[in-house]
Amino acid sequence: MLHIVHHPGYLTAPPPSGGFPASKYHLLIQELDGLPAPQQRHQPEPMPRNWLDAVHDPAYVAEVLASAVPPEKERRIGFPVTELVSRRAQLTPGGTWLAARLALEHGYAANTAGGSHHALHDTGAGYCVFNDLALAAHRLLADGDVRRVLIVDVDVHQGDGTASLLAGREAAATYSIHAEKNFPARKARSSLDVPLPDGTGDQAYLEALATTLPPMMERVRPDLILYQGGVDPHADDRLGRLALTDEGLTERDRFVATLARRHGIPLASTPGGGYGLDKAVIARRHASTITTLYEAMFEA
Repeated sequence: MLHIVHHPGYLTAPPPSGGFPASKYHLLIQELDGLPAPQQRHQPEPMPRNWLDAVHDPAYVAEVLASAVPPEKERRIGFPVTELVSRRAQLTPGGTWLAARLALEHGYAANTAGGSHHALHDTGAGYCVFNDLALAAHRLLADGDVRRVLIVDVDVHQGDGTASLLAGREAAATYSIHAEKNFPARKARSSLDVPLPDGTGDQAYLEALATTLPPMMERVRPDLILYQGGVDPHADDRLGRLALTDEGLTERDRFVATLARRHGIPLASTPGGGYGLDKAVIARRHASTITTLYEAMFEA
């Protein structure tokens, strides 16, 4: 059974800037509706205020919840934080946390939003309001659901916010394989960073992944993997620079899921980044990631 976490509140209108691809989430649901795999849908609750305050600056949390984010922070985020966006920002980390809990029970679950890895302690950034990955990891650890968690971030951009928010926590390890010269200009320090040059294609990317992630997994021995499965390393992505093909993305996802399965580690995924003029293509890539992870996690 494919366990999917989704909420209608994830589906907001595209912002005036046009940069954030909000419509891809509508299309992703359509793609998932068409999958042959049996599915169970789960609806999350908003992440409670006390957990938001535990990771983010309470003053910033108050700004978001009141839809009163200062213009300079909205510019850094990339869109206005309206009431609907505020609601989505609370639902998304609730969804990632729920997907993690479902993964612990069933082996794999997918949140249809999330992967907001640029959000920092006192501000959002890069189309990210709250950092659902750091929030979910913190809550799982605080509740005793896991002893150690590993965040595997394969988005084309470094997971700087996640690395910053979880820095110094031995129980929460962060792995980021990304384009070295891409956003953000000022990188944070993950537990392990794998920066790659522009134009890195399938073979070099998969070799870098295969030589760096397995040893880290052996060291960390996590009870759970949170997977930021951004599809923006694709060659056609508007914000990507790594030149992967659709086949390369599939092999990336299959490698990570197979590694998790062999170690007996549950995996929860978020879609992360994917940018381009044809949102239907981006949605299909996100659906392919979910399908590939699901199939690889339960191969005989």
